[in-house]
Amino acid sequence: MKSNLLLLLLIVGVMFVTSRTQKKNTVLKTISTEVLKDKIAGGWAGKMLGVSYGGPTEFDAHGFILEDSIKWKPSDVNFSLQEDDIYVQLTFMMTMDQYGIDAPAKKFQELFAKSGYKLWHANVQARKNYYDSIFPPQSGSPEFNSHADDIDFQIEADYIGLICPGMPQTANRIADKIGHIMNYGDGVYGGAFVAALYSEAYFESDMLKIVQNALRTIPVESDYSKIVNDVILLYKQYPKDWKAAWKELEDKWANTDMCGAGSSYNIDAKFNGAYIVMGLLYGDGDPFKTMDIATRCGQDSDCNPSNAMAVLGVVKGFSAFPAEYREKVLAIKDSLFINTNYSFYKTVEKTLDYAKEITVKNGGKVSDAELAINVQTPTPLAFEESFPNLVFDRRVKVSEEGWTFNGNWETRKKDDKTIQDKVSANAGDEAIFKFEGTGVSIAGNWNNNCGKADVFVDGQLKRTIDCYFHYSNQHPGNVNLYLTTNLQEGKHTVHVVVKGEKRTESEGANIYLSEAVVYKTGKKIDKDFKFSFQK
Repeated sequence: MKSNLLLLLLIVGVMFVTSRTQKKNTVLKTISTEVLKDKIAGGWAGKMLGVSYGGPTEFDAHGFILEDSIKWKPSDVNFSLQEDDIYVQLTFMMTMDQYGIDAPAKKFQELFAKSGYKLWHANVQARKNYYDSIFPPQSGSPEFNSHADDIDFQIEADYIGLICPGMPQTANRIADKIGHIMNYGDGVYGGAFVAALYSEAYFESDMLKIVQNALRTIPVESDYSKIVNDVILLYKQYPKDWKAAWKELEDKWANTDMCGAGSSYNIDAKFNGAYIVMGLLYGDGDPFKTMDIATRCGQDSDCNPSNAMAVLGVVKGFSAFPAEYREKVLAIKDSLFINTNYSFYKTVEKTLDYAKEITVKNGGKVSDAELAINVQTPTPLAFEESFPNLVFDRRVKVSEEGWTFNGNWETRKKDDKTIQDKVSANAGDEAIFKFEGTGVSIAGNWNNNCGKADVFVDGQLKRTIDCYFHYSNQHPGNVNLYLTTNLQEGKHTVHVVVKGEKRTESEGANIYLSEAVVYKTGKKIDKDFKFSFQK
């Protein structure tokens, strides 16, 4: 009897130790392969449906709520086959197919830089940087990418979270690597946060908890974290009135975008990320309502419903979408997304394969029937800030006071006879811009007939810029050629000196200059700002 009692106590003790060890170090959660695949399919289908719903409205509304009727039918999902929200990140998956999940960031940059499709903002700058031998993480840094806080990585990070079910820390490590190809600071945090939404959505259905858990991946002192927390605060204050919450958010955060400085246009990651969260929280788990609210918030109104609808798709699974939605997605399941070798069907299958691979790499177990996943609690990414205390001051066209041109610069005019830009290929010709502030962007053109110039700030040579770009036919002019920030408050002078030199492949040595964008030191956000209900 005593020996039986001793054996029983020993067994209980072992069970207790095992339970404590598992609780202290790991938490294993199981998910059937069938359910996991359904959630993956829901994520990718949601991405396709959301981007097709919001596509016709993109940037129709900036600074106001989109109230117009949105003409959409589920068969419009066909348009998703041509969307950069999907084909860019599929290029990253194709990179993993070729070089493995742990391929260096430079390989991901290379394949995406060499792709034939059109890119914008931080992405196109990262492509240009590749051809200028500027590689990650410098390619996304503010010094070499004036779009560092833009939305680019946010709209193409879905695959990272989708291949990391219940593993937000692994997703965070991948996001840190890929995000710095084209972004920095809040631009990277946008992708990390979105990826974490998917990781969390596999095992949690409460949307507020998903958002709060995903916030653990990014630093609390970041503006991205602050704006999402503001959305949560507003949601709690106005649980049934998203438009009231939108108005309060707009009043506080609308004028914080570097790229759209001086206008109501906002391509900033955090601002559009807030609209993703608005769709998720106010959508009440309804697919149509989720993508409709995220769209009507405005700005990048195809990307935001695409992210929101995809997260909801992971929560609910493809099988829970309306029958007509499923039918129209499945009708194109074998059609390829442009410039990729991926279809919807292949994307789902490859995502499942990578999810299994990552599960095993992180100490989980995989069988034909289920995955036992070592679920993770993430550690926030390191804090970094792209443009601290830098606010827009003014734009100065090359025809306006502040500019001086020495040499044989040609003046080009638009159809309306206004001056478009100045151009020179003559060695020694110089453009001088004098300003008062703490930062300036010198804007002009990249082109296949462009060459090199030296840029001096206050008499010191800062960099030789090369304006040649063989993708230039895909993009309008007036891009950032050189950006300097963190100058001392006061008067400064920038000299752009034409070298008359070019790459072998360039058709000329032209330097095109169109304007300067001046910045000053100030508060992007009033730190004492209070929402109306707090006053």
